[in-house]
Amino acid sequence: MFSLGQQAIISLISHLLFIYLTWRLMMTINFEPIIKKGRAKEAQILILFLTIVIGTGVSRFFLEVLQWSRDLNHLF
Repeated sequence: MFSLGQQAIISLISHLLFIYLTWRLMMTINFEPIIKKGRAKEAQILILFLTIVIGTGVSRFFLEVLQWSRDLNHLF
């Protein structure tokens, strides 16, 4: 069984990794047509927030599937 510290470091690394991957993917999307002139900073902040939300959601899904797979041994 994982200790609380090990689970915390895995969660932290997972969140940061998926946020980074999401950021890289978001940078491939062309947001220029959507952004109003003079609102570039606000658009960058919105993209950052969307990146955090999407990356954290994917990370939570990954961590839950990992936990469920570890809990399967209690079934038998």
